[in-house]
Amino acid sequence: MIKLIVGLGNPGTEYERTRHNIAWQLFEKLSFYNRLNWREKYKGLMSDISIEGEKTVLLKPQTFMNLSGESVQPCAKFFKILPEEILVVHDELDLDFGTIAFKSGGGLAGHNGLKSINQLLGTNNFKRLRLGIGRPVHGNVSSYVLSSYDNDESIAFDTYMEKAGDAIESCLKIGFEKAANRYSKKKLV
Repeated sequence: MIKLIVGLGNPGTEYERTRHNIAWQLFEKLSFYNRLNWREKYKGLMSDISIEGEKTVLLKPQTFMNLSGESVQPCAKFFKILPEEILVVHDELDLDFGTIAFKSGGGLAGHNGLKSINQLLGTNNFKRLRLGIGRPVHGNVSSYVLSSYDNDESIAFDTYMEKAGDAIESCLKIGFEKAANRYSKKKLV
């Protein structure tokens, strides 16, 4: 069961609509987003909601991506949430834009936010929802992830986020494994 959903991103208006902040953008498309009461805690913005009779904590670390674990670890510790009960939502270069994949544990694919969480939790045994942003054709990866979406991506973006939001909500209602079977490696747009 997922008890903590972490959306990785960078604080600041200059990062709001960048590929690196896609997880925060996804949170805004959750059907229950308007019922969330965000407050500053654990070096992040935190809220909680009851879904299917179970309390779920949502967290947006405000530490910048590379230090995300500094927010996740104290939040998980306070609520006594085990690593395997955490779902980290993040941008994924190795998936095409519009594709999502659930993953349980395993490698970190060079993602600095995941590395920080792994380091401070002492394990990579947490769940992930990988949101495909694709790789840059030209230029470096850092510039690409910190840039805005191109025109085609912008047109499809809302549909992508709504369908990815459905995947998260399914995970909370029917469980991680069933949601993973239903949605993983699916091109949503």
